[in-house]
Amino acid sequence: MASSRFQFTKMHGLGNDYVYVDMRNERMADPVATARVVSDRHRGIGSDGLILIHPSDSADARMEMYNADGSRAQRCGNGIRCVAKFAVENGFAGGPTLRIDTDDGVKQAEVVSAGAGPTRVRIDMGKPQLAASSLPCTISGERVVDHPLMLRVDNGDSLEVRMTGVSMGNPHATVFVDNVEMFDLHRWGPLLENAPEFPERVNAHFVEVISRAHVRVRTWERGSGPTKACGTGACAVVVAGALTERCDRRATTTLPGGDLEIDWSDDDHVYMTGPAEEVFRGTWGG
Repeated sequence: MASSRFQFTKMHGLGNDYVYVDMRNERMADPVATARVVSDRHRGIGSDGLILIHPSDSADARMEMYNADGSRAQRCGNGIRCVAKFAVENGFAGGPTLRIDTDDGVKQAEVVSAGAGPTRVRIDMGKPQLAASSLPCTISGERVVDHPLMLRVDNGDSLEVRMTGVSMGNPHATVFVDNVEMFDLHRWGPLLENAPEFPERVNAHFVEVISRAHVRVRTWERGSGPTKACGTGACAVVVAGALTERCDRRATTTLPGGDLEIDWSDDDHVYMTGPAEEVFRGTWGG
């Protein structure tokens, strides 16, 4: 059991919540075990994972992220927005524009509105990686676009889906469905996450197209299960929608926690704008 004592801040982006720790002032011997314990919603703080915020020689701050099951995550769009808010408000950065170092490289962030209510932050999420090898997956071909995939339950039930794979520094599989609210996420989400075609597992997104500029998304997140929102996933969904000509390159993604504005721009970078909000602060451990 992780027993270290540290100060933390609970924050969320559209309900995708993490425990944030300022590592300028704290030490943590076992972040994997700590992530599992603090994420427990009955015996811990309750979160989708743990994010450690470090000083950085190459950026204003560096984020180190763990899922609720203790697995390491490369990046998180909602988490990056919260790190940007925390960094600006707690002396990591001197202004509203800053750079955040992630396991997937340095990302540009801008706090576009602050004050009362949630802070709105715009993140340059970089270029989507479309090669099958970037996911990685075992499916042959240069890209994975509308690829047929069979999901099977132990009792023999099966569902064939058409899946589009996009990496935003972490792997995403998008499936378009007729009615996302009626779709059985808890049944098919973990099967897609753990499909043998994805040796490192994948974030699974099920999407209903409302219009060319609006999609509705439910997510089964790798290592965390169903979450209120996934920022990198929202980016991947719009890229997948544009690749399959289901939506425009600029679209609103409505997730259970709220809306994100996604723009796959002409420079091939994906820009994400959405809220970041502090919930409370506290001390963990005895």
